[in-house]
Amino acid sequence: MPLAELTGVLERVAAARGGVLGVLPGLLVEPDDSWTPLQELTREPYTLLSGLIEQTAGRYDAPRHVGAALLWKTLGYWLTFPMAVGWALDGRAPVMRYEDTYFKQSEAGVTVAATAVTVVDSPQAIAEALRQSQEPLVKAISGQARVGARTLWGSTAEAFAHPMTAVLQGDYMGLLRAVGRPVDGLLEQTADGYRRRTCCLWVTLPEAEPCSTCCVLRESCAA
Repeated sequence: MPLAELTGVLERVAAARGGVLGVLPGLLVEPDDSWTPLQELTREPYTLLSGLIEQTAGRYDAPRHVGAALLWKTLGYWLTFPMAVGWALDGRAPVMRYEDTYFKQSEAGVTVAATAVTVVDSPQAIAEALRQSQEPLVKAISGQARVGARTLWGSTAEAFAHPMTAVLQGDYMGLLRAVGRPVDGLLEQTADGYRRRTCCLWVTLPEAEPCSTCCVLRESCAA
């Protein structure tokens, strides 16, 4: 998969969203002072991460753990988005290594990019990328805000599924099964798409309607 081909797809998505996209279409960045290394979010004593959690909670007038879940729903989505679109495009996925990835706050909530990108062609390599680049964040957020890791990984699982239905059609259930833990088993197939087996906690906000894929729309919902 030439990155130029993926960039073209992401540019079209950005145009359709009025320019609001949480990942640079070209994926690559030469960071200036407006960008922060992703690793800073897991640097003790977690000052930056805690501030973003509190900011998100305040925006929605939500408890801290809900703010944490919603922060990850946004950040995890954009970290996963290019991998999902790349896989749907031709069975290969661009990986932004943890130490190479940067972020900044934006109209999309957050925008991510990296100083280097590696293209992988197996679900096992995607699984390793999740362990290397997302697991430290999930552990830190879970520990700082007492929100279940399974809840957070459910958002990552959906971050594979949503682009593979809304942007390019792809076998997201097959990919999640092949990737395995921690994202396998967190979505279930339905007649018209998929449903989460965990809740992103959006529905707990005052007067919020459940997402169309929310597990509360079925009989049971796991945290």
